[in-house]
Amino acid sequence: MKKLLNNIAFWAVYGTWHALSLLPLWLHYLFSDVLFVLVAYVFRYRHRVIWKNLRNSYPDKSEKELKTLQRQFYRHVCDLVAETVKYTTISDKNIMRRMTFKGSEQVAEILNSGQSVALLLGHYGNWEWVTSLVLWLRPLVHDVAMGQIYHPLENEVFDRVVLKARGRMGSDSVAKKETLRWILGNKREGRPSILGYINDQVPTWHNIHHWLTFLNQDTPVFTGIERIVHSQNQAAVYIDVKRVGRGRYQCEYKVITRDPSTMGEFELTDTYFKLMEQTINRAPQYWLWSHNRWKRTREEFDRRFKVVDGRVVEKPAAES
Repeated sequence: MKKLLNNIAFWAVYGTWHALSLLPLWLHYLFSDVLFVLVAYVFRYRHRVIWKNLRNSYPDKSEKELKTLQRQFYRHVCDLVAETVKYTTISDKNIMRRMTFKGSEQVAEILNSGQSVALLLGHYGNWEWVTSLVLWLRPLVHDVAMGQIYHPLENEVFDRVVLKARGRMGSDSVAKKETLRWILGNKREGRPSILGYINDQVPTWHNIHHWLTFLNQDTPVFTGIERIVHSQNQAAVYIDVKRVGRGRYQCEYKVITRDPSTMGEFELTDTYFKLMEQTINRAPQYWLWSHNRWKRTREEFDRRFKVVDGRVVEKPAAES
């Protein structure tokens, strides 16, 4: 009975989503304009978090400049909602006109040589539309697995809706805990892979193994991608995203390395965050400032945890 009810709920939600997606993009942007007023001025969505993040990241900017950035961020995130809904039914021709990729031939050459690719990006621009890279790469490669990491939602119905919408271009949505299994499974079948990672999130306490300065702040970062790249001898490629107009983006592949063995410990992670910082600083309003990125501090980490044999463990009460 529960499965039946979930299926009914799924098709009800997805059917509504799909129907809304059929509306022309200009009408979606009209809805976005209305949503912007509600989000920015009525509900003031995550105002304190956004303001704190902007203020700490850009201490040299005036209050007027920061308020302008915050307002521009609200407008962009409302457009992002509209574009995400539209993505469900947008045509291949239309999305390829609106989301372009420079350097696809270079990435295809890596994949066709048999080497897999770790694709690094952030919550910048429209990361949902980035999955359309499949349309640019598919004609250039032979038998390559393509996918993106995703974090399963707690609500089963909405999780299925997001997966169906996100996978419409033909790429796999790979749960984070299944990452290595997916890579190795394709490798055993002689198939190189390209897998997209969004790595600008905050790690849990027990996953903190490295700190760096990012946007003027001491920042804990994930290092799991680096370990996978090294262990599987993958090429690491960064996607630099530019928003060039409403609903129009330009993406450029930047190869960080094809030989990770030449890079020292955490060098790949440091390079990724430097590139991400350059992307953000060019037009800060298009990054996801509403995420509480800096809620974990080094002081609290040093007080509560220690590293034993490469593992983060909680200190006994007597030591904390």
